[in-house]
Amino acid sequence: MSFRAAVVTFPGSNCDRDMAVGLEAVSGISALRVWHGDAELPDRLDLIALPGGFSYGDYLRSGAMAATSPIMRAVVAAAERGVPVLGVCNGFQVLTEARLLPGALLRNAGQRFICRTVTLAIGNTNSLFTNSYAEGETIRLPVAHHDGNYYADADTLDRLEGEGRVAFRYAESCNGSARDIAGVLSANGRVLGLMPHPERAIEPGAVPALGGADGRRLLESILASFASA
Repeated sequence: MSFRAAVVTFPGSNCDRDMAVGLEAVSGISALRVWHGDAELPDRLDLIALPGGFSYGDYLRSGAMAATSPIMRAVVAAAERGVPVLGVCNGFQVLTEARLLPGALLRNAGQRFICRTVTLAIGNTNSLFTNSYAEGETIRLPVAHHDGNYYADADTLDRLEGEGRVAFRYAESCNGSARDIAGVLSANGRVLGLMPHPERAIEPGAVPALGGADGRRLLESILASFASA
């Protein structure tokens, strides 16, 4: 298998290594590392991952400055060509700021940083990111964010629901997100943004101290989609 994934690092990213380690653990192939100041991405990528963290210290708005980084022009162009893009936590914020996904991530309801494991309901099992999950299944993934409150206007929310683009939904009260949305897909289903951290939950055997293994199947879904393409 020649699966090629790239993980982008911004100033203030702190989950880029976690993402790279998770991708290698599932695929057996080291992820390529890309710096935000690079103007180009490596050739022939099968996945681009934007990791969690606090890019540029979350100045202005979370993800706003990272979205203007030189590499993001290449990321947007790749996404428009159909290259899969995964944005987790701060990566989700960057994707909304870059207009690759609709909506915005606001300050959490209650104005507090949330760091715990939450229960999620799978909203769509037909995407390249979720095909290893079962319809109606609930999973557990860690969250760690201060600005994870997903917002979009009512028409956008209705469109996301009607088009099956709500990939993950909080099954419990978390951060005030509209309609409990935890992750959304692009119109073509090839860009996913989600606040919980699948890369922190990839250990087989569901070791509680290591976050369990429910996130592993998200990465396995990507690999399965690549293998069947």
